[in-house]
Amino acid sequence: MQKKILAVFSTFILILAIQVPIVGAQNTQMFSPIKQMNMHVPINQITCAGNLQIVMKKSDGSPACIKSGDVSILIERGWAVHLLPDYTKNGTKNSDMFEGGPMQVTTSPVTYYANTTGYVAMPSQKGNFPGVILIHEWWGLNDNIKSMARGLASHGYVAMAVDLYAGQVATTADGARQLLLSFDEQKGMENINAAANILKEKYNVTKISTIGWCFGGSQSLNYALSGNKLDATIIYYGQPVTNTTTLSSIKWPILGFFGEKDQSISINKVREFKSDLDKMRIQNEIYTYPGLGHAFANPSGANYAPEQTKDAWNKTLSFMDKYLK
Repeated sequence: MQKKILAVFSTFILILAIQVPIVGAQNTQMFSPIKQMNMHVPINQITCAGNLQIVMKKSDGSPACIKSGDVSILIERGWAVHLLPDYTKNGTKNSDMFEGGPMQVTTSPVTYYANTTGYVAMPSQKGNFPGVILIHEWWGLNDNIKSMARGLASHGYVAMAVDLYAGQVATTADGARQLLLSFDEQKGMENINAAANILKEKYNVTKISTIGWCFGGSQSLNYALSGNKLDATIIYYGQPVTNTTTLSSIKWPILGFFGEKDQSISINKVREFKSDLDKMRIQNEIYTYPGLGHAFANPSGANYAPEQTKDAWNKTLSFMDKYLK
């Protein structure tokens, strides 16, 4: 009798094991992206069948599996957002690699827009210095962006890192996804404009450039196209715009850095962007690094390329010295 009960119980466990698969990297492909998300699989770990690639729908933040060749097209059209691995703090930092400038730096928080607090780094010595507005990635205003502000300040700039997420910072792709969904484009432009105004009013800045990375790179370009006057615009792998009529509002130099293998921004799009800038006679320096993917200048990610990042940083400093000083 006991053997019969044990046999029935063993059979029940076997059937249960077959019907309830273990959620893991190798067998989640049998589920749709939405199902995997509902099973609490992190969005950047959701798997796709075949050669499909995971992206995030911009409208609601849900995952979708699409053909690799369609990724850059859908992102360009505003339908999708690329995903990045979770943020890590280990390893080499940009601030460890870059040579500081000759000036001592002071830093302070500053409230500048609807009780939003930004981060200002500036030379300790008295003088009139150009201004730079730093715009963060989809992670938010974190320590990496603040260190970049200090680096710029040591070279003779009033560097103000804005906060488009009202104090919130993410370290996971899922957290960044939630912050991005809450972002309001119009308020973002108002936020950056408030930073430009406070640089002029409080810090006596007369020349201003924006610089942004990834999400911030797109906002750097968007601000240039929003009717606000600048003296330079710098873009690290932000989405390019290839409409000459739209680009015609820019009357100052553009500096851009892109990776040749970036799946979210096609190399053809970058080439078209430069061609349109040239047609409109907008002074520009557009660099594409062979073999590199998206976010190559972020030390927290898998695509980090330290030597190319250092090269881009030196080109950035030269560009700013040329057009802002």
